[in-house]
Amino acid sequence: MAVLLPFRDINIHASASQYAFTSPSTPSAPTLVVERPSGDLRLNDGPLLGSKRVSSIAGILGIIKLKLDKYIIVITKAQPMGRLKGHMVYKVIATELLPLRERPLHDPDEDTYYGLVKNLLKTGPLFFSYSFDITNTFQRQARSDLAAPLWKRADDRFFWNRFIQSDIIDFRTGTGTSAGYRQQGREQAGADAFILPVMFGMMRVTSTKIKSTPVTFTLITRRSRFRAGTRYFSRGIDEQGHVSNFNESEQIVILNDNNSGLGGFAGGRGMQNGKMGAGGQELQIMSYVQTRGSVPVYWAEINTLRYIPDLQVRTVESAISAARKHFDEQIQLYGENYLVNLVNQKGREDKVKKAYEEMVRLLLSSAMESSQSDEYSSEKLHMMQPGARKQEFDQLHYIYFDFHNETKGLKWHRAQILLDQLKQGIIEGGYFRAVDMPGDTQGQLEVRYQQTAVVRTNCMDCLDRTNVVQTMLARFTLTRQLADVGILRPGESQDDDEAFRDLFRNVWADNADVVSKSYSGTGALKTDFTRTGQRTRAGALQDLNNSITRYVRNNFADGPRQDGFDVFLGAYQPSTYIGGSLLFADRRPAFVQAVPYLLATSCFMVLIASLTRQLPNSTIWPLRIFIVFWCAVGVWSWHFIYSHGMLYVNWPKLNTPRWATDGYQEALGSVRKDALLGQLVTRHERGASTARVSALEEGKKRIQ
Repeated sequence: MAVLLPFRDINIHASASQYAFTSPSTPSAPTLVVERPSGDLRLNDGPLLGSKRVSSIAGILGIIKLKLDKYIIVITKAQPMGRLKGHMVYKVIATELLPLRERPLHDPDEDTYYGLVKNLLKTGPLFFSYSFDITNTFQRQARSDLAAPLWKRADDRFFWNRFIQSDIIDFRTGTGTSAGYRQQGREQAGADAFILPVMFGMMRVTSTKIKSTPVTFTLITRRSRFRAGTRYFSRGIDEQGHVSNFNESEQIVILNDNNSGLGGFAGGRGMQNGKMGAGGQELQIMSYVQTRGSVPVYWAEINTLRYIPDLQVRTVESAISAARKHFDEQIQLYGENYLVNLVNQKGREDKVKKAYEEMVRLLLSSAMESSQSDEYSSEKLHMMQPGARKQEFDQLHYIYFDFHNETKGLKWHRAQILLDQLKQGIIEGGYFRAVDMPGDTQGQLEVRYQQTAVVRTNCMDCLDRTNVVQTMLARFTLTRQLADVGILRPGESQDDDEAFRDLFRNVWADNADVVSKSYSGTGALKTDFTRTGQRTRAGALQDLNNSITRYVRNNFADGPRQDGFDVFLGAYQPSTYIGGSLLFADRRPAFVQAVPYLLATSCFMVLIASLTRQLPNSTIWPLRIFIVFWCAVGVWSWHFIYSHGMLYVNWPKLNTPRWATDGYQEALGSVRKDALLGQLVTRHERGASTARVSALEEGKKRIQ
C-alpha cells in the first residue's frame, strides 16, 4: 500500500457550520471537516452540500486555541526553495488564521494573543516538503521506516507545529479527549494527508560546480521547539534536559543529481528515486552534522537596562539530573560528543565556564585533564577526556578554547588551533555517505559510511563565536569529502575554486544571520569575516549597529516575542476564564509609567528652548533657567529609569521567569522605601503590586 503523503493542493469550503478541506487532485480522498464553533473533527466520504469554496491553500499548519476562540492556521503562500533528491522543499511565505466562531468575539487579551501568533508566523523562517522529511538528517532517514506517514517519521524536536497539530493527530490516532470527536477510539488513516510537518530554521539548496564537477550544495539548520525563546529570556537547561537555542546544522553535498531545479513537482511516492543520476552515474549523498546549544546548567542573564546584564549561575549539583537527560539524548542520537566551549575564561563569563567544566567532571567516570597556555592566553586550551570507558557518559570530550584572546587583533587564523585539537576526533567520527538503492521505489539509501561523532559548540549566546567555529569545521570536512570522492586531489582545497568558495562563505553567513535573528533579533556579528575571510571596516560598523539594536530589542521588545513562542509551541495555554483583569494590561504604578514620558518631555522642552529665537531687547535669564530646569528633570528621569531598570524591561507576561518576578519586586520595593517617591507609588498604584507578573498563575504549561 502506497504511503499517503500530505496533499499538495487543498481547497477550503466554508459555511456557517463548518470548514471543509478537500484535495482537487485526489477526488477520491475523504474530506476533513472542522465543525464550527466547537472544532470537532470528522472525515466525510461524500460531497458536502451548502459549503462555499473560499480559496486554495498550500497546507494546514494546525489548530490553535486562544482565550475565546479556536483558529485554523493555513498556509496561503509557499515559495519553492529547491529540490533534495527530486523532492521540492518550500518556505512558508504567508499564513491566515480562520476563526471557528462565525462572529468573532473581541477581547483585548484575545487580540493580543492573536497578534503574538501572527507576528511569529510572519517573522519565523518555516520550511516544509510534501514528500521529504526535512526534520531528519539523511543518516536518521536511512534508519527510518519509509512506509510510515511523513508526520510519524518527523523528529519530534524539529516538528515545530507539533503542538498546534495536536487536534488533528489525536483525531488521526483515535486518542482525542475532546467531546464531539466522531468515532473516538478508532484510527482515521485518511487524516494523514492533512498533517504537514513544518521545520523552523534555515534552508539553502544550490546547484553549483566544484572544479567543473556539478554538485548540489545544501545547508539545513533545524531549531529545536523545546525551550525555544529569545536571547535573555531563554538560557541554560530545563528539568527535561532541553537547552536553549539548540540547533542542528547539516551540510549536504549531492553528486550526480539531475533533479535539483525549481521547475515542477518531482517528488512523492518514490519519484526519481532508484534512478541513476547524470550521465548514468549513481546519485551520491554526503552530509556532515554539527550542533549548538546553551551551556547545560541552570543559569540566567537578568536584564536591568545595563548593557551587560547581571549573571546568575545556580549550583552544578542542582542541574546534574537535567544534564544527564540532555547528554543521554545527544549520545543516543549522535554518538561521541565533542563539547567545544568558547566563553571567556576571565570576567563574568568565567562563572559559566567553570560550571560547565564541573558538570563534565561529574558526568565522566574519571576525567583526564590538560591545558595549554601561550603569550595570548593563560589558558589557551583546556581539555577533559574520559579516563576509561565505563559508562555512557564517557563518550563526552570537553575542549575549551579561549576564542576572544586567541583571535584578538583580527588574528582569525589562530582559530586553527582549535581545529588542530579537534581534527583527530572529526576524522574518526567521519561523515555520512550513501547512494540511492537502484530500483527502490521508496527512495531507500544504501549507506556506505556513518557519522559516529558530533561537535557541539557553544559560546554565551551560541551565535557569533559559534558561527565562526562551525563554518571552519564545515570547510574542513567538506574538503575531506571532496577529496574522498576524487573531486579534489591531495593538497587541494575547496577554497581553490573561487566561485564555490564565495558561495560557501555566503551560505554559512546567511545561516549565521538566520539563527541570530531567531534568537537575538538581529543578524550575527563577525559575518564579514565569514563572507570575505577578513574583518572590514564596514563589517565592524555593521556589528556596532547590530549590538545597539540587540540591546534595544532584548530590553524593550523581546517580552512579546517570548510570549509568542510560548503560545505557539504550547508552553503556555491561554485560560478560557473571561472574568478578572486583563492579562496584558500594564499595572505598574502610574508614577513608574509616567517617568519615561517625563524624560521625553524634558528632551522636547530643551530642544524647543534651544531653537527659540531671542528678541533683541529680551532678557536671557528666564530662558536659561527654563533650560536648566528641564535638563535637571531629564537627568533625574534618566537616573531613575537606569537605577530601577527592571521596572522598565519588557518582560514576558505569560511564563514570566521567577528571577524576573523577584527582581521586579525588589526594584519596586526600593522605590517604596524612598521617603518622597514611596508616597507617590503607594497612592497611585493600580491593583496589587504583583499584578504585572501575576500571569504566572494564569496558564498551565504543556509540552507535547
